[in-house]
Amino acid sequence: MTRYLLTRLRQSLITLFLVSVVVFAGIRALPGDPALALAGEERSPEALAAVRESYGLDDNIAVQYGRYLTRALTGDLGTSSRTGLPVADAITEALPVTLELAALSLLLAVVIGIGAGVVAAVRRGRPEEWLANAIALLGLSVPTFWLGMVLVLAFAVALPVFAASGYVPFTTDPLDNLRRMVLPSIVLGSGLAAVVMRQTRAAMLDSLSADYVRTARAKGLTRRQVIGGHALRNSLVTVVTVLGLQLGHLISGAVVTEQIFVLPGFGKLTIDAVFTRDYATLQAVVLCTATAYILINLLVDTVYSVIDPRIRLGGAR
Repeated sequence: MTRYLLTRLRQSLITLFLVSVVVFAGIRALPGDPALALAGEERSPEALAAVRESYGLDDNIAVQYGRYLTRALTGDLGTSSRTGLPVADAITEALPVTLELAALSLLLAVVIGIGAGVVAAVRRGRPEEWLANAIALLGLSVPTFWLGMVLVLAFAVALPVFAASGYVPFTTDPLDNLRRMVLPSIVLGSGLAAVVMRQTRAAMLDSLSADYVRTARAKGLTRRQVIGGHALRNSLVTVVTVLGLQLGHLISGAVVTEQIFVLPGFGKLTIDAVFTRDYATLQAVVLCTATAYILINLLVDTVYSVIDPRIRLGGAR
């Protein structure tokens, strides 16, 4: 187990290093001179030279990357040209909002998606399966922005049960926090729930027709034991893969949802950085998003080894 995790950790660190190189080079490859955006509209050659010297833009690309990597390892992600504040502080404020939204959306997707997928597989060819497939198709087809506006009109305007916008930290007021996060979580989690449901159903159908399930039934195990202890457990490898990939997508793809519900999360920070050409913030946002993907994949690999020991033993060799 330890050898397997160390192998995956080493691969993750190498990937993270390569990502940092690509992100740094990609930001520098954007059209335009960063010094022109930083110096403002009324700029003089002296001001441009001062900006380049202040931000180290007059050094070669290798020196700039070495300085950037050294500062990033110590938690210094630079200074925002838009606000003049440290980028790390902006990310510290925005990231908890997006993480909470992603966690609630993931919880909704797991509960509804896995439950509906199991029911659809067990009740194959019956009305329960047709209903689950219809709901999943609806969840995959409805655009996020349209669903968000409909939910706001229905449950924040017509029936003022939930709040339509804004954010209150959970530690400040838990109830008000949930009132503001329920609708965004439904919008962001509905599509993921549909994907999880379809994948769970397909994996369960394969498991229910496998030899080990027939053997478990022949041994006299109850229906609950066969479905939960054998078929579902072996189907979770596929489900965990989908959840791992989609969780990274939730963190990086919450831009539309956060714009609809005016949440001060990672999505809004990214949009502001793009429109104001805030290179330091944009660079840090992309790097943090890539890091989240890598950490999630490392977590998925760890869960694989718990669900199926064959993966752990095979990956350690």
